[in-house]
Amino acid sequence: MAHELIDSELLALLRSVDTPTVCNAIEVAQGKRGFSQFTRGTMICSAPQTPPMVGFAKTAKIAALNPPTESQEVIQRRRMDYYRYMSEAPRPAVAVIEDIDYPDCIGAYWGEINTKVHKGFGISGALTNGVFRDLGDLAKDFPVVGGSIGPSHGFVHVREIATEVNIFGLRITPNELIHADQHGAVVIPSSVINTLQDAIQKLLKAEGMILEPASKKDFNFDAFKDAWEKFEKSRT
Repeated sequence: MAHELIDSELLALLRSVDTPTVCNAIEVAQGKRGFSQFTRGTMICSAPQTPPMVGFAKTAKIAALNPPTESQEVIQRRRMDYYRYMSEAPRPAVAVIEDIDYPDCIGAYWGEINTKVHKGFGISGALTNGVFRDLGDLAKDFPVVGGSIGPSHGFVHVREIATEVNIFGLRITPNELIHADQHGAVVIPSSVINTLQDAIQKLLKAEGMILEPASKKDFNFDAFKDAWEKFEKSRT
């Protein structure tokens, strides 16, 4: 997937809506229910009030529970290869890191240093099934959506770069378009990118058919019934 497929207007719109809205809008764009490329289970967001992270996946796998079995030279070289990879296009980008120790993750890869380094590279945020720490000192406007919070980095080291990863049941390959916030994450299929902006606007308009009457003082069951009938005709 090339990053030219997302224009600045769509990017701004995606950053203004939450992940459940994007999840629903993908179904609108596909014209059917059943979209399933989303995380399962409850994840933890370091900054729930910040805009969602949107970008093309830059993927890697880490481990931290046990010391690495490879030589220090190999580990250090892979670490630099990892940071070089993270510094490169496409943009916007999201760092997507699978901790292969899951569900026994103990090593926080994401903390003050890594969030500030990745933000400096121009990455929008981090998605992981693993651990993060340094609450209060993380890079500003760089959300981390992860599996847990903990104090230690363990024996954390990079195992694979630019490979398919699994984050809470969501399989993600490099350069897939990601949208994530405090609810979790979705992969936006490339097939809907050209129609997603219209789908989001259509979805918001449909939801307004219920939300606007519900906010009025004279709202009652009859008003709800009338609004719901109109809503049902417009929804996917």
